Formats: sequence, structure tokens, C-alpha cells
Amino acid sequence: MEKDLSDYRKTYEKGELLLENVPENPLELFRDWFIEVDTHFNVDETNAMTISTIGLDGYPKSRVVLLKKYTYEGFIFYTNYKSEKGKAIEVNPNVCLSFFWHAAERQIIIKGQAEKIAENLSDGYFESRPRGSQLGAIVSNQSEPVENRQVLEDKLKQLEANYEGKEIERPKNWGGYIVRPTELEFWQGRPNRLHDRIRYKLQEDFNWKIDRLCP
Repeated sequence: MEKDLSDYRKTYEKGELLLENVPENPLELFRDWFIEVDTHFNVDETNAMTISTIGLDGYPKSRVVLLKKYTYEGFIFYTNYKSEKGKAIEVNPNVCLSFFWHAAERQIIIKGQAEKIAENLSDGYFESRPRGSQLGAIVSNQSEPVENRQVLEDKLKQLEANYEGKEIERPKNWGGYIVRPTELEFWQGRPNRLHDRIRYKLQEDFNWKIDRLCP
């Protein structure tokens, strides 16, 4: 099988990112971009992001998860702590997040360290989830082999019966991580492949060093 993609072409003309116009704190620029994309562009799940970890086998692995909160401290998402990504983070908390908003011709790449959030915060988010999602977190031994889908469906039905009329407590192996950023790169597509790239790097004094990068 072979397909030549060399003729695929796109011209990027929807915006610009100039060094003299960016804020001192990259989290403010992230907020502004996120709100703008979410409000003015037809993007499904603006909060969808790719997280890359270094697996126990030494290989990097990337997958899409959903950002559930962002603050000046970092970016929060939820998962099974015993999943493949959870085990990878436990051994090596250095991760990379990336957002690609095709409609806005924008990308953000974030390097940082992931750590578990407080249990009460995970409890609060778990309580806010739909009941089916709560049960799904219990049903799935995430990343582990399963014989077939019917096994999962049968387990879900049994749990629905067991928890009928009862509160569902968050399983201890499920909860949130916060990724505290040490570097953020903002990419804005521009004509002739001369894209705008602005990088923020956290310094020892907790100020951000800002550089423009060649495309």
C-alpha cells in the first residue's frame, strides 16, 4: 500500500502572533486563545488535548484526553491512576500536552510535571459526573486486556443493579492530575510556512523568559 501526500497543501492566513503583543504570563495567553477558539470557531471539544508520556517500555505514547480545568497553577484532567498513562506518570511525571485547533490554525505545546490533585477535588469532580460515567470508571480496568465487549456490558448491568438508589463513591484508583507547566509554545499558522512561534520558559525566579522561534 502506498499513497503520496506530497501535494497536500494549505495556506494559513487566519491570524498573527507578535512578540510585542503577548502577555508576560503564558497562562493568560492560553486563556485568551481558548476562549476565542471556543467562542468564535466551530471546534468540537475545544478542551480535547493530546498528552504524551514516556511508557514503562521506554517508548513515548500520545493519546487524547479532555482538559477539565485550567488555572494559573496548571492544567487538570482525570483518568484511572492504574491506566497505562497513570503508571507512566508515576515513574516519570514529565509529560507534554498539546492542543491543535485546526479551524483557528493554532497549536499550543506544553511541557510540565504531572502530579495527583487533592482527593477532595477528585471527589468533587466525580460527584459532578453523569451516573453512567461514574459507573464506567468502576467497570473499566483501563488499559488491561478484556475478553470482549460483552464482559464490560455485563459488568455495567450488574453494577447498575447493585448501586440502584445508592450513592456511587469515587474509586480510589481514579482521579485528577494537574500538569504544572515549565514551558509553553504558541504556534500560529502564517503564509509561506513562516509561522509565528512564541515560547515561554519558566526561570528559577519563577518569571517567564519569552522568545520568538524560527518556524
